[in-house]
Amino acid sequence: MRFHPRFSFLKSDVLRGAIRFTLFGLVIVSATTAFATSAESPPLSAEQDNEPAAPLGISANPGAVNQITGTGQAGEWLGFKKDSGVFLGGVWAGDTNCLISGGEQPGAWSWNSLLIISLGLDSEKLIGWKGGKFGIEFLQFDGQPTNQQAGSVQGYNSLPGPPPLDRSELYQLWWRQELFDGKLIIRVGKMVPTADFNDVLRPVPTQDQSLFIPSVSGLMFTPVFVNPTLLGVMPGYYNSAYGVTTTFAPTNNFYFSYGVYDGNIGNGTQTGTRGPQFNGYYFNIWEAGAAWEIGSDNLPGSFGVGLWNQSGQLRAGDVTESGATGVYLFGSQRIWFRHPGKDNSGVTSFFEFGANNSETLPVNQYFGSGVTAFGLVPGRSQDSAGAGMAWSWLNGNIFHRSSELMFQVYYQAHVIAGTYFEPAISYIPTPGASPNLDAAWATTLRVTVLF
Repeated sequence: MRFHPRFSFLKSDVLRGAIRFTLFGLVIVSATTAFATSAESPPLSAEQDNEPAAPLGISANPGAVNQITGTGQAGEWLGFKKDSGVFLGGVWAGDTNCLISGGEQPGAWSWNSLLIISLGLDSEKLIGWKGGKFGIEFLQFDGQPTNQQAGSVQGYNSLPGPPPLDRSELYQLWWRQELFDGKLIIRVGKMVPTADFNDVLRPVPTQDQSLFIPSVSGLMFTPVFVNPTLLGVMPGYYNSAYGVTTTFAPTNNFYFSYGVYDGNIGNGTQTGTRGPQFNGYYFNIWEAGAAWEIGSDNLPGSFGVGLWNQSGQLRAGDVTESGATGVYLFGSQRIWFRHPGKDNSGVTSFFEFGANNSETLPVNQYFGSGVTAFGLVPGRSQDSAGAGMAWSWLNGNIFHRSSELMFQVYYQAHVIAGTYFEPAISYIPTPGASPNLDAAWATTLRVTVLF
């Protein structure tokens, strides 16, 4: 075994029972699961061509996992070359959903539209200030209660979140500074912490975003973007928050990160549409990680652990508590390269686990896993297909169904340039909103355009 220079491992000491349970699950899962991260499919730098040499899949919701979103094509159209220090791009994602049967509104249709416009500035290229980057993003979302129609607590569609479902907001505004030859990285401002913490789709928080946003999976359901045990407290899409993220990377194989943010999501505030509110509600999170390669084909793998704490008075109905704490884990191991050393085609997968001690958050424990195939269809090197499972144990103070189980399969087809078309089928045998709901079947058709 040798360490891979661009993968990550997480470690923390918390909730011994949860860790024992998770390590047991890891032994089972790691024998059959693996995932491809951005390290497996190297991102294109500003100096490389637009068309990738290796097959790449993208996240089904790039705005949830990237601090800078898009390919920069919009800036190139306006005359900003790749090495100019100015990045202008973004993403538009739109989908239509049909709840075929079951859930709360069988037969219902819904539509969602997400637009994010990104501007990034490299201070070293523009004014000679080494290691500095500036980012700002605008978000426009117009959608419908897709997940509520299915009675899904976890969410089979990651685009719609909490209301309001029609919103315009300053999504991100931050300064990122590298120090000590990149070993210490500090980001301050309004940001999306799910891009740096508990990001099973892109587990290396130290690297800059890439043109084609390669992703371990194109699954659409919410649990791959935010661990369900963190729903209701962790800032992310589309409720970004003000705060500070610090990452220490002593070697290329390990990192340690800490973040503290406005935690008013815990009292129901939509932080994405408001300015900072530092009033006793804070969200703190710690994460550590490492990575490796094994076998003659250098199959990359990673493992990670994180610990978080939410302060302030939390409520759910008549139940109140002072703060909450939890732990999460995620891991990966590449299973197979079709053409070792030549391209990224092959099979990979991931797993996640989370647990908390909360009496007011919707989910107390979670386990999920998925598998992805890259570039296996002849002549379709940039396509991917995959399947995933998400299983959440629900808070009995809020729900009368003990758990919600969800499955999803998808095929992500590259159309042209930064455009992808993705159909998916979701099956929820136990919708968590009510024990009286029948199993839900739903279809989603999504178009994603990176520019």
